[in-house]
Amino acid sequence: MSDVTQGIAVVTGAGGGLGRALAVALSRTMPVAGFGRDRDALEEVRSMAEPGRFHPVVADVSDFNDVSQAFVTVRKIAPVTLLVNNAAIYPRRDFPEETAESFMAVVGTNLGGMVAATRAALDDMLDSGFGRILNVATFADIAPLPASSAYSVSKGAARIFTRALIADLGDRFPGIVINDWMPGMLATRMGIADGLPPEAAAKWGAELALWHDPSLTGTTWEMDREVPPPRSLKRRIADRVLMKPKVQARRLPR
Repeated sequence: MSDVTQGIAVVTGAGGGLGRALAVALSRTMPVAGFGRDRDALEEVRSMAEPGRFHPVVADVSDFNDVSQAFVTVRKIAPVTLLVNNAAIYPRRDFPEETAESFMAVVGTNLGGMVAATRAALDDMLDSGFGRILNVATFADIAPLPASSAYSVSKGAARIFTRALIADLGDRFPGIVINDWMPGMLATRMGIADGLPPEAAAKWGAELALWHDPSLTGTTWEMDREVPPPRSLKRRIADRVLMKPKVQARRLPR
């Protein structure tokens, strides 16, 4: 394959918010399987998507058996060429209010769901040596907000998972393009009231997801622009002495 649109996209957490907007946006270009726990919500997404292009799949990503069976269903339609790991929960609990079980339930969705969906999607991608994985990320691990311990830990671990996945696959499977995307503060149930409409962010996310370029592997994008990798003071001084041109961060077309 040479084009992700030749297969099917899987979007987790597709029943609402950003996931719904991403599924609808991607359906304008290719078939989409939307994973979610609420069948009625997924049927609503189907009514918003391109006719015949959205396939609702009821699945709880924290349940590994659910995820495995969901991918069996999806493969009957087409091989998985694109995975958008979007599903997440953000219960906003102060740590003294957490139990070990409630904390790890968040980790089970935000990290475990990403691991389960990625491993299942790779069954198709490793066979062909081709695919695209976009992980929806945040900076929550760098500066955690109050009442966000489980969310911050799980999303930070998910960003480490992206890097670990690339360490294992990057050299041998350059045709499987993997990176993180941070959509910004959104006007969703998990976001803020005056945030960006999820439909606006989804335009960037869908475009980035459909962009199959090995140079994207390992990059982090925030909204519509690439976040330059950190450079040490020594590296910055050396580049200035050698008069190396500044690397320009890429942006998605407006």
